[in-house]
Amino acid sequence: MTVTQQEKATSPAAAGRLPKRPRGCGTERAHPRPAGRDQYTIGEVAEHTGLSAHTLRWYERIGLMPHVDRTHTGQRRFTNRDLDWLSLVTKLRLTGMPVADMVRYAELVRDGERTFAEREELLTAHREDVRQRIAELQSTLDVLDYKIDIYADARRASERF
Repeated sequence: MTVTQQEKATSPAAAGRLPKRPRGCGTERAHPRPAGRDQYTIGEVAEHTGLSAHTLRWYERIGLMPHVDRTHTGQRRFTNRDLDWLSLVTKLRLTGMPVADMVRYAELVRDGERTFAEREELLTAHREDVRQRIAELQSTLDVLDYKIDIYADARRASERF
């Protein structure tokens, strides 16, 4: 069972107790998946996700990407659930979550519902870090806007003369 399968099977969402998924939770796609397919090569996954084949192999090696099915010749075959999991991992990376924390989260998901509290704690702590970084970025943006306004006013004043 993949991490996404395990997470879905053991989550309150499976029982219909959570609100609808927000955008960015792995349901939308940069490139549409081929219709009627649920088996993708590493090259197709790399193209779909924007991750390199090297990164995908590394994710699997460190335990961030759970067991990936293989053909009889040993070629990896990713599923739609794997793509959903990679979408979440990509979002976590964009938020600056350390790889070690993402691997820990993946381990907790694989360990099942007894880890709900620890998963919540990990994500809650990370959310606070993200909110702090957003506040820092907003402050920086305010400074940039201020400086841009100064230069725009100076340019307009010089054009009047």
